[in-house]
Amino acid sequence: MIANREEIHAACMATLDRFMDALNEHDARGMDATMHFPHLRLADGKFKVYEAPGQNPMDLFVRLREEDDWKYSRWIRRDLIQFNSYKAHYALSYTRYRSDDSIIGTYESLYVLTLQDGLWGIQTRSSFGP
Repeated sequence: MIANREEIHAACMATLDRFMDALNEHDARGMDATMHFPHLRLADGKFKVYEAPGQNPMDLFVRLREEDDWKYSRWIRRDLIQFNSYKAHYALSYTRYRSDDSIIGTYESLYVLTLQDGLWGIQTRSSFGP
């Protein structure tokens, strides 16, 4: 079976949109709903495995606000670089903004989304951001 690029890309983009919306709403459950578990994250020189929903450290929101006056983030680029019918690799970047809309930083990442039980979810995130 040849994977349909347009359908896969549309489904993955919708998942990434829901993830960013949940992040900006400080909605941990919403973020979990866009992930598949175990979920792997490599960032800030640390590799973490979240075995199940609810294990993603949600003090992230408080820490980002206290350290950088973080208010929200936005995708800058999301490029589908490899895919098949059950896995997609995305090279992407996002920008974090302060409450006055000034930029904290822009970060490059690689996300792997997988299709499980008919749903696309983020399985792995590797980011150059903190």
